[in-house]
Amino acid sequence: MKTIIIEDEKPAARLLQRKLEKLNVTAEIMLHSVEESIAWFSKNEHPDLIFLDIQLSDGLSFEIFEKVNIKSAIIFTTAYDEYALKAFKLNSIDYLLKPIDEDDLELAIGKFRLRMPKQENIQLDFDQIKRMLSNPFEKSFKKRFTVKIGQHLKVIAVEEIECFFSENKGTYIHTTDNRNYLIESTLELLENELDPSDFFRVSRKFIIPMRAIKEIVLYSNSRLKVILPTFKDDDVIVSREKVSDFKTWIG
Repeated sequence: MKTIIIEDEKPAARLLQRKLEKLNVTAEIMLHSVEESIAWFSKNEHPDLIFLDIQLSDGLSFEIFEKVNIKSAIIFTTAYDEYALKAFKLNSIDYLLKPIDEDDLELAIGKFRLRMPKQENIQLDFDQIKRMLSNPFEKSFKKRFTVKIGQHLKVIAVEEIECFFSENKGTYIHTTDNRNYLIESTLELLENELDPSDFFRVSRKFIIPMRAIKEIVLYSNSRLKVILPTFKDDDVIVSREKVSDFKTWIG
């Protein structure tokens, strides 16, 4: 299986390459711009599979398809979900939001292998096929987040999260042990990645899990104040337009 990565951020490309190696997928070619990709596809045999970032340093990767007739299967990798509909009009296998979850990556590879000729399909093990076919329309939600602490990486399970909050243009996880961790995401992206039965965005600033609610107090202007076990940095207020949906969510 010939695979290439098109990603303008070289560290991100190398990280994806290492994750693919764990799944026995080798991506020897890495391209970093629209111009470089057009030149490469014009001179080389097209691969079986492309991992394609949408926003490249010199434009959107969709511009590549305007210049080159590419028949390869594509797995999009991006920090934004606004291009999903356009992406699926192309020969897209999956659409993975950054930071890429390794379980989601494995499932995407499995979907691709199912579309390949039968001799390639034998690379799939039974558990992978069972996971993909058990419910093909079931959306998977984030079960953990990886954060960087100096030169170390820490994995935080969703059960350890007391809330997500935004501050000074950054997005943070606040954990049940009263610590804050900066993450590479936005509350808008998190809304799509988290199970809505467990998490609710109460305002522009906060997303909270049901299990972390310690107390709910009436607040001014028909709003509600949520008390969390350890988060004391700011008041967690359910905005007025969210109150009705919040009450429905908590049952």
